[in-house]
Amino acid sequence: MSKQSRKSNVAQMARAKDAGPDWPSSWETLDGGLRVGRYIDPKFLQLEFERLWPRVWQVAARVDEIPAVNDFTTYEIGDQAVFLVRVDEQTVKAYHNVCPHRGTALTEGSGTFEHGNIICPFHGWRWNTEGANQYVLAREEFHGGKLCDEDVALKSLRCEVFAGFVFINFDADCIPFADYIAPIRELLEDLNVAEMRHYWWKSIPIPANWKVAQEAFYETYHVPATHPQLETGAADFIYGETMEQEYADFTHHKVAYDTFEHGHGRFYAGANTPMQGKVSNMPTGADAVDAMAARLQLLVDGMDAQVLQADVDLLKTLRGKPIPEGSSLGAEYIRTLYEDAAAKQRPMPKPTPEILGMWGGEVMIFPNVMILPQAGNAMIYRVRPHATDPDRCTFEIYSTRSLPADAARERAEVIPVTDLEDPAQVYQIPRQDLGNLKRIQKGLHSRSIRQVWLASHHEKVIMAMHRELDRYLRQPAED
Repeated sequence: MSKQSRKSNVAQMARAKDAGPDWPSSWETLDGGLRVGRYIDPKFLQLEFERLWPRVWQVAARVDEIPAVNDFTTYEIGDQAVFLVRVDEQTVKAYHNVCPHRGTALTEGSGTFEHGNIICPFHGWRWNTEGANQYVLAREEFHGGKLCDEDVALKSLRCEVFAGFVFINFDADCIPFADYIAPIRELLEDLNVAEMRHYWWKSIPIPANWKVAQEAFYETYHVPATHPQLETGAADFIYGETMEQEYADFTHHKVAYDTFEHGHGRFYAGANTPMQGKVSNMPTGADAVDAMAARLQLLVDGMDAQVLQADVDLLKTLRGKPIPEGSSLGAEYIRTLYEDAAAKQRPMPKPTPEILGMWGGEVMIFPNVMILPQAGNAMIYRVRPHATDPDRCTFEIYSTRSLPADAARERAEVIPVTDLEDPAQVYQIPRQDLGNLKRIQKGLHSRSIRQVWLASHHEKVIMAMHRELDRYLRQPAED
């Protein structure tokens, strides 16, 4: 972190102690939990829109939304709208989505600016993709005939492209992007997230607060109960008629969690993951390849992301082959994946123990993006709050994978989901996860609950996220 950034953070934290709104007890971040007002109070949501979203670096798009020069896409957060445009192969710019004449929104959705011309649909004022005005109808009638191009240039925002994402910040005096992303920069670079290409992208309306929605994915503690098909032994223990033991060897016991500066975090199980050959409760005499393939097939059928059918098919080519001395099924699977990728000139993550250990794990980018990497694939989540209702949000799922270097970049187009419970629209595993959220949000309104409890280990990233959120919310409002 730069000296300037450190000074800025210290100053912000000092102001946060005494500044800000009256802070009711229902908003408190406690030592071992969170007060429920953070999830259900409209005033807390309003404060987030006043003090978080105008100041924080946030993912506005994946680069696949604007693969060609002059392509644009629109991003909305609360009542603010921005459009992103690819100016050239190396440059993406972000502009406030408003015509300076009468306030018309210049874009809706996504598309391409023909000939690089940004034209207001109301009166035909025109700009180039650099934001410079090129035409004003009857210019002589404005500002006494002295209206200059600079007077009506498009207003740009800070914009950075990193790891295949386009980040924006509404605050001209925000923390430098390099400092904001520094705690997880190397991790994302080594995971090669920048090379992940569009496969599918869905947008799902959720009847829950945006933090409730994303926190469901901040830990693996929920897996045995929420996804019993993925951990049958633990599920049998939880849902069985009797509990003959007090402790079960659940996979989540092996998961490690790290928190980083600026609210980022991650979890991972290292080599203790089915993605690397660690399959629990294997029947006696079962073929290890078949057992591992069956486990991975559950992810293919249940998500069609992170683990894809081609990965399972490659694993099956190891059936009947001896495992060399000193190696393992997981190591042979990794070798096969990387050999296949090299033959196809397909980019892959850096094959170091730390990066391989992230398979089946997750990286959280504050405030609202999660990346679940696996070999040359990644499932990505982004959650955006509703503009006025703390009980609603939009949950987006991106399925991405790397492709041969010379493959054309397909343009990403979102698929709206109209029914969360429809198996044809939402795969089983996210349907199980997202299906809990309505129940959670409803329960948070109960008069019998004042706080939620957080596990010190498995839910530590949730707590870190809220502490970083508080750092923004307790800062004084901008003029």
